[in-house]
Amino acid sequence: MDKTQGNDPTATGAWIFQGNPAWYDISRAVTEQDLLVWGVKQCSRQIARGDRVYIWASGPDGGVIARGVTLDDPSPRLLFADQYTLDSSRSQTGVGVAIRITDRCADRPFSRSMMLADRRLSGNSILTFPNATNYKLTPEQAGLLDRYFEGTYRNTAPAEEYQKAEALEAALPQMRCWLYAPGDNACMWDEFYTRGIMGMGWDAIGDFNRYSSKSAVREAMRRKIDPSKSYRNDGHAVWQFVRDMQPGDVVFVKKGLHRIIGRGVVESDYYWAGDRSEYRSCRKVRWTHRGEWDYPSGSGPRKTLTEITPYTELVRLLNGLFEENEDGGESRDIRTFPEYSRDDFLKEVFLDENSYDELADLIRLKKNVILQGPPGVGKTFAARRLAYSLMNEINPDRVMVVQFHQSYSYEDFMLGYRPDGTGFSLAQGPFYRFCKDAEEDSDDTPYFFIIDEINRGNLSKIFGELLMLIEGDKRGQSLRPLYSDELFSVPKNVYIIGTMNTADRSLAIIDYALRRRFAFYEMNPALDSPGFLQKLEAAGSGKLIRLVETVKELNQDISGDETLGKGFCLGHSYFCPQGPADDRWVESVVKYELIPLLEEYWFDAPSRARQWSERLKGAVHD
Repeated sequence: MDKTQGNDPTATGAWIFQGNPAWYDISRAVTEQDLLVWGVKQCSRQIARGDRVYIWASGPDGGVIARGVTLDDPSPRLLFADQYTLDSSRSQTGVGVAIRITDRCADRPFSRSMMLADRRLSGNSILTFPNATNYKLTPEQAGLLDRYFEGTYRNTAPAEEYQKAEALEAALPQMRCWLYAPGDNACMWDEFYTRGIMGMGWDAIGDFNRYSSKSAVREAMRRKIDPSKSYRNDGHAVWQFVRDMQPGDVVFVKKGLHRIIGRGVVESDYYWAGDRSEYRSCRKVRWTHRGEWDYPSGSGPRKTLTEITPYTELVRLLNGLFEENEDGGESRDIRTFPEYSRDDFLKEVFLDENSYDELADLIRLKKNVILQGPPGVGKTFAARRLAYSLMNEINPDRVMVVQFHQSYSYEDFMLGYRPDGTGFSLAQGPFYRFCKDAEEDSDDTPYFFIIDEINRGNLSKIFGELLMLIEGDKRGQSLRPLYSDELFSVPKNVYIIGTMNTADRSLAIIDYALRRRFAFYEMNPALDSPGFLQKLEAAGSGKLIRLVETVKELNQDISGDETLGKGFCLGHSYFCPQGPADDRWVESVVKYELIPLLEEYWFDAPSRARQWSERLKGAVHD
């Protein structure tokens, strides 16, 4: 049978092809057309005629909206139909394939949340590397999507699994935060709060969606409102309101330059409300607070919409206004967080049950633990998830991550004087603020401070008097810190998790005084663990499997080397792709990551480095 006639399960490959609705009207294209040409930026040597294809619309509300089959092999051509292209500045030529659309589900997509919640699908790289175009599916994953189109798909995961999967993803990157003015002098605030929306003016230029660039927005403003103005900031605000703001973002509402009057969470994409008399460009918002508070840092910006995500101290201060609602403002909800258990940890981190229990007991007893091990064993990944599992919830408010480096100081970490525009003022560091937050909570509510690359800093200089205060039996005792007249203590409910790379010979030995205050837990490569082997199989790359087998032999050689030892072995993270596990990616791991590392390991034995480099190259070449 000709594989191009339908979704034949014996097809040579199965792929997710992603499109961005911000510049290509993907839903309308798959609804109105049976034949489409789609760009191929990854895996062009693996995609072939007769492969199954599942069309994915990107974005928080996206997912699989259609399936089809490739009609030819990838080759250079004209891409995408002009009538569906929303951004004319993008290149319309490139390598692509023709696809016959056989089934559609744009009205009921197989959503991102559904994929995250199904353990059989959640490992696909479209969830961890969202900026690519083409993603390989295993036969099992493709079969599950086929069942969805056929109406027989079932996922037995409980509803909380959906919440948990989304929360884990959301907790890793920082949520985007915005300052927003609801009209001149907040004149629209009462209506917006009541209706659960936020809106922007400049109605004269019409639906913001019609503009494909910031310059087009500014030109429309000059043409239809005032030709004498540049509209540089206003055009940028319009563009961000339509293109950059996403559901889940936090909005702080301002009145003038000195007052904050509310807070909310964005719930919808941008839409044009043609039935409104003014402020027709809208988004739905779940307003959580209304009241009146002083702007926490001097005066705010004049712009209608300003992203403040990079200004972490300002975001912290703004969030602090609403934590307990002390000023009598109206509050609509209390934040809740999905559960995260020991079992969840074991599904994501390649540790066995006994090792997890040992590590959890160690941190409860000692309060300060350093996860040490060779490169690529997932120390930082495990540290954050260890914290969530010990808190029993995915609560990023009770976890803070910093990274030490050679220039990091006590003033950066704890307290120090900083220029403030008129001179110098005392500024609080992240550890000081974190301890104060934990101090206000109950002693049995754990907080976790994670220090990545802890041995890269001058630890005695960074910790100062904290060397005594972080000891488990000294928690709650007070000392007067440098630069301050107050007494400070490290609360009993603060736990410190550090990570340390044992293979970095450029770093100084850990200070003995600090070593006595931490327990050291060894994390080793998990190349033989069931979880890793399952992920390796799901990648569907024979070259990757051969490479891992060769690295197992390499690790035995490294462990037996008197000048190196097991602390220099190669970890499993090198072989967990964040994008497609195609030949190019596997070969790049060898060429640009493993071989340079071996040359550093055996800089005084170049023949040995050369021998293993050739073996690694041989494993990934046909």
